[in-house]
Amino acid sequence: MKEPSFSIGVEEEYLLVDKATRKLASSPPQELFDSCERALEGHVSPEFLRCQIEVGTPVCMTLAEVRAELGYFRKTIAQEAAAHNLAPIASSTHPFAEWTDLPHTDKERYNEIARNMQLVVKRMVICGMHVHVGIEDEELRIELFNQLAYFLPHLLALSTSSPFWRGRKTGLKSYRLSIFNELPRTGLPPRFDSYFEYRHTIDILTRTGVIEDATKIWWDLRPSDRFPTLEMRVTDVCPRLDDTLAIAALYRCLCRMLYRLRRANQSWRPYSSFLLAENRWQAQRHGTDARLIDFGRNETSAFVDLIDELIELVRPDAEFFGCEAEVEQARKIAEKGTSADEQLAIAADTPEDGLIPQETLNKVVDHLVQETQAGL
Repeated sequence: MKEPSFSIGVEEEYLLVDKATRKLASSPPQELFDSCERALEGHVSPEFLRCQIEVGTPVCMTLAEVRAELGYFRKTIAQEAAAHNLAPIASSTHPFAEWTDLPHTDKERYNEIARNMQLVVKRMVICGMHVHVGIEDEELRIELFNQLAYFLPHLLALSTSSPFWRGRKTGLKSYRLSIFNELPRTGLPPRFDSYFEYRHTIDILTRTGVIEDATKIWWDLRPSDRFPTLEMRVTDVCPRLDDTLAIAALYRCLCRMLYRLRRANQSWRPYSSFLLAENRWQAQRHGTDARLIDFGRNETSAFVDLIDELIELVRPDAEFFGCEAEVEQARKIAEKGTSADEQLAIAADTPEDGLIPQETLNKVVDHLVQETQAGL
């Protein structure tokens, strides 16, 4: 079997905030989207809510390319938004937004989603990061798809950036997933014995009219319906670009590590989705402070120790791709914490229950604005 290209592409969703009030911009001017589209030439698009904007890199072969593209996207959107006294934040929730105040984008796709999902989708004031890795062979794509689910909690823990909701602490490092889980066809993906079984499952849903196509499958990991890729979707979006690159690099290396196992007639041992869901919850709740279950040892381990093991596991792949520095950044995240930890530190002196003072919430927004543009 020919080795996959392991090409990589990253999509990020941002929220647009008013720099004076720190509130979400419920109805940004169309001129902002038009100017971004002119500048970014097909790599930017509106999202479900008008206060959101999404970018997607072209197909890349190196992490340096991904860094350059995302850095340019963030810088361009920040410059265009500043002309309207707005700023993007790469955070999976806004600290105090009220979803009832936020209209959705008037496009037929989004209008149809709103009609079908009703109140569930109207609460989706959340942003994520998706990473595509090129796996051209269909059967291999499904084989790796089945095994990669084991590592989704680890990637989630590295990304958490959504500890607040409507001005309150949620007690979770990734509250985004709690909101997203209300949609159908979300969560950990099922296992498939073959690409044929996967396509047969999707075909049942499309032939019966339940969905139009596989883009309405929103699992934490999915075979892309548009590209020959495996699309990782479990992660929060990261304010720090270095963290985005670390997660993207680690996911790409995990794909190749599993391919190396297959080439040696081996595979990662499968575990039940019930057990994997427990690790997912621990990562969602605690982020890098989590203790995840090591199913080989039948005991829990500190996340920082698991990341050390993971980095060693993919070291040959990081060397192959030349992304050792990006993968090492995952160790720094595990040791120092994620954006969720930084946001909570700003609100450390506020009560666990009840509304957080507006002054503190504004400081969190200012921090997210700065982190999103840091180093650009």
